[in-house]
Amino acid sequence: MWTYGPWGGFPWMWIFPLLFLVVMVLFLFRGAGWPMCGGHGMHKREESAREILDRRYARGETSRADYQQMKKDLE
Repeated sequence: MWTYGPWGGFPWMWIFPLLFLVVMVLFLFRGAGWPMCGGHGMHKREESAREILDRRYARGETSRADYQQMKKDLE
């Protein structure tokens, strides 16, 4: 009798190299921005000083006069 069926285990021999290749590809592209692989997606760009100022003003961290003065300083 055959232990592993009529092909002697051949149908299962391709699974392990295939899994190894898939794991290696995912590992190599992990830092390339693939969200499904744990990457960070698109690289986050630096916020401009104007965007930070606008956000701080929207949260109420600065007064209107300070906001206007800082905005003028940035221009």
